[in-house]
Amino acid sequence: MAYNTSALVTTRVSTNDASYLTGLTDGEGSFLVSFQKRPTMRLGIEVRPSFTLSQHQRNKAILDWIVEFFGCGTVRFNRSDETYKYEVRSLTDLLEVVIPHFDQHPLRTSKAADFQKCKSICLLMAQGKHLTKAGMSEIITRAYAMNNWGARRYDKQSLLQILTR
Repeated sequence: MAYNTSALVTTRVSTNDASYLTGLTDGEGSFLVSFQKRPTMRLGIEVRPSFTLSQHQRNKAILDWIVEFFGCGTVRFNRSDETYKYEVRSLTDLLEVVIPHFDQHPLRTSKAADFQKCKSICLLMAQGKHLTKAGMSEIITRAYAMNNWGARRYDKQSLLQILTR
């Protein structure tokens, strides 16, 4: 299935709202691609792209507004840092809603580079590349080139080794 990630027409919200959301993401959002070892899957690895935005509990209402703005995603409480997190993990929602938003309303901080890498991974997944060893290797390499602040459960080499089995 081909995705046109520049086709979003924001008719339900104002440009100010869209720009506000992008600015908020520049400060408090993140694009991440995580991995889970899954021996029952064809390659033994599950790819999980996501977009998240965190706020202190006193600002939870803005996250509820984002759910309404995008029409997708969920808000959950994170006990570890006592914040609320808006999160989109559905590949379809990322491709059809989140990515087109940030294509039309670009990020201005270093998060723009992580967005581009996450977008490229989502597009590879839409093409089924995560189902091949070569494609999964490319996805892992791209993911480990983004927001590398040590919060990963698995190191890059251990994931790549799974693909050689």
